Amino acid sequence: MHNPKRQLDFPSLLNARDLGGYPTVDGSETRWRSLLRSDDLAQLTLAGLQAFSRYGIETVIDLRWPEEVALSPTPITRVLKHIRYQQISLLTPTPAEWRARRADKSAKELWNLAMLEQVRAELRQVLEAIATASPGPVLFHCMAGKDRTGLIAALMLALADVAPEAIAYDYAASTENLREPYLKRYADAAEPAAIIDAVQCPEQGVHNMLAYLEKVGGARAYLEEIGVSPEHIAQLRARLRD
Repeated sequence: MHNPKRQLDFPSLLNARDLGGYPTVDGSETRWRSLLRSDDLAQLTLAGLQAFSRYGIETVIDLRWPEEVALSPTPITRVLKHIRYQQISLLTPTPAEWRARRADKSAKELWNLAMLEQVRAELRQVLEAIATASPGPVLFHCMAGKDRTGLIAALMLALADVAPEAIAYDYAASTENLREPYLKRYADAAEPAAIIDAVQCPEQGVHNMLAYLEKVGGARAYLEEIGVSPEHIAQLRARLRD
């Protein structure tokens, strides 16, 4: 499943990759240079920004809260002004609202499933932004690029009929990408065991999510249920399927 072409060399991002080249259940594969996922773009060095621009990215969708953006400002609006930038908080508009809504702390294996139930309006907004973006590459990201970003990636791959094991692989890849760099970055701030736990993206979380989608009739039926139009669903699928 590993494909070196998938990892994006945007110094100093840790968790950036292309969602192209994944196998689908009908024997095809997802499109390259169309849909990208990453961690916080504030980490980009000058060389990273140059590589980012050369890749031809046309749209950036920032899934973070405004408070996170203020603490870690995106360089896109300042340096790469030709790229369309949208900030859409996936976990409700504010951290306080999210804490109130998420009174119960789900196990990581159930996190995606809880998200599908609890942030439907926000999910629809993010997916409509992807659907209506210009034809060139779209990149979406949060802070670590693992949870919020991982959910959107898994949902898009499911809509494209990617094989379940490939969706789970993509989701879990964040663990390997982040573990060692985070152990170094936060060596003085947290216990190693806490850091390792924080970056866990268990494959079972995707399989639980896919089981949930299957119960409601599949990814397409779920998107219809949360209010995404048939036209936008077709545009979303076309992002990853020729």
